[in-house]
Order: sequence, then C-alpha cells, then structure tokens
Amino acid sequence: MPDTTDAEGLTVGQVSARLDVTVRALHHWDEIGLARPSLRTPAGYRLYTVPDLERLHRIVVYRELGLGLDKIRYVLDDSATDVPAALRAQRAQIAARIDRLRQLAAGLDRMIDAHEHGLLLTIEQQAAIFGPGWNPDGPVQARQRYGDTTQWRQYAERSASRTPEEWQAVADDVARLERALGEAMDAGVTPGSPEANHLVERHREVFASYFPLSRQMQVCLGRMYEEDPGFAAHYDAIRPGLATWFRHLVDAAARAHGIDPATATWEEDR
Repeated sequence: MPDTTDAEGLTVGQVSARLDVTVRALHHWDEIGLARPSLRTPAGYRLYTVPDLERLHRIVVYRELGLGLDKIRYVLDDSATDVPAALRAQRAQIAARIDRLRQLAAGLDRMIDAHEHGLLLTIEQQAAIFGPGWNPDGPVQARQRYGDTTQWRQYAERSASRTPEEWQAVADDVARLERALGEAMDAGVTPGSPEANHLVERHREVFASYFPLSRQMQVCLGRMYEEDPGFAAHYDAIRPGLATWFRHLVDAAARAHGIDPATATWEEDR
C-alpha cells in the first residue's frame, strides 16, 4: 500500500491504529454506509478525510456508550433527532447497567466470603440462631476439613444467598428433626420400620439445606455421627445411645434400597 500523509487522507490501517478500531469494523461501516471514506487512491485504496475522521470519532464514542449501529446512524444523520434526549436515554440504560453490575459484584463478594468462611453471620447471629452451645469456630474448622470438596462448594453457594431468617428456618428444621429422633427412640421405633424409614428420609431432606445427600453419603454420615466424638456427644446428649440407634436406622434404610452399608462410600462428585 502506498505511503500517504494526513493531508492526503488516512488509510484504513492508519485510521484503525489511530482510533483503536479494527479494520474489519471500518470495512463493515463502509459496507453499510455508516462511515464511508471520501477519497480513494488511483490504486483504489480507501482514504479517510478530516470530516470522515470526525464522523468516525463520534461513532466510536456513541458505540462506547452502548448505542447500536442503527441508533448511531439515526443520531448522526437525522437532522430532526433530539441528540440530548437520545443520549439521556442511553445514560439511563448505562446507569441501570451499572446498578446491575454493582449487584453482581456484591453477590460475588458474598460468594467469595461464603467459600472462605462458610457462614455469613456475625458471632452474635450464630449464637442467637444455633443456640448457646454453638461453636463459633465450627465454620472455620469445617472449611479447613472440607474446603476442597464438592459438598463445601455446594454449601457455600447456599450460604451466600441465605439470610439470617432463612438460617433460622434451617436451625428450626434441624431442632424439630432431633426432637423427633429422640421421641422415636423413646417410643421404641426399630430399624427398617415405616416410622424409621420416614425419619431417615426426613433427615436427608433437612440435610439438603446444606448440600444434596445421597443414600450412600447418608450411610457415611451416620457412621461419622457414631464414631466422631463431637457428633456422638451431640446426639447422645439428646438421648443416650441416639447416635448408634440412628446409624442402625440409616443402615437398614440403605439395605432396603440395595446398598450395603459396609461398602458405602462418600460420593464426592455427586
């Protein structure tokens, strides 16, 4: 391509570099008649004049503001266009988009906090919701123990969008379930009975507030309730022997669905 000067006009490549617009975009605007170069060299190369550049500058600005090409053509070429009104309308759309982006940023901040801390509640809120026996270091310890698992990610996603009132509802569901387990044990409910299987299903439903729980995972959880000193102490405080009794209920329900509790494994990718 022959060398040209600003006085003769600018080539497509020069305009592309000067305005930071792709050559493809300039060709497209030429094809649709939005911004055509006024000159051509004897060899047929397009050349943009100073007025052409002024129009291109306006197109670039309006495009950055979010106007579509048809709207830009309307603003540039229709003498009856109320340009300030058109720009105010675009500004209102941009303001709405900014508000939306701020909301998305706030949501991302909550998601990050939830992945890092688990609960997005103050210590006072945790104590009020989960009771005086609640360990405020529990979420941190859980993050250290389970932070690289699928279930922690699922838990964090739920936690990020959950309000204190919704956490209260979860805590109330758990408390009602634990009361029902204690009462069922007192009543002599036996593993494999309809009443026992109903409680096992109810446990899975309540636990879904944290993350989806398959039957195999529930078997592993029941085993942990019995073997982990902290969990065992919690359930045995409701009724002595409750942790072991509940594990038997879970194992019996699993067998009824073709699962051998002895070989059940935690389904990490579920």
